[in-house]
Amino acid sequence: MLQPKKTKYRRMQKGRMKGNAQRGTQLAFGTFGIKAQESAWITGRQIEAARQAITRHMKREGQLWIRIFPAKPITKKPAEVRMGKGKGAPEGFVYPITPGRMIFELEGVPFEIAKEALRLGAQKFPITTKFVVRRDYVEE
Repeated sequence: MLQPKKTKYRRMQKGRMKGNAQRGTQLAFGTFGIKAQESAWITGRQIEAARQAITRHMKREGQLWIRIFPAKPITKKPAEVRMGKGKGAPEGFVYPITPGRMIFELEGVPFEIAKEALRLGAQKFPITTKFVVRRDYVEE
């Protein structure tokens, strides 16, 4: 029986993003968070841009958790190259996000600062998001 040829990189298919998130839908670490409302590919650059915007507004107080990690490689062929000749080189990494998935979580900052910080971070994504608060949260 023939064995498949072993390659350095696992060739990953594009896949479909149908349905809602099955895990990572609840607040697990922080008091505030943003949750995805649509399906999309979130790039590592978008996640980093959102993280910077959030931490700048919080003035590095409190704690931030990033609940998604871009582990799916995306390949691209160079411009003006003919069809065929195999798959293109890896260009970057993405996270295929589905509705209901928690993206960021915050703790240790007041409600107003958290809401504004997560709003600034959500602007960096190509999807609509929702601000969520822990059920047992009481304002001091």
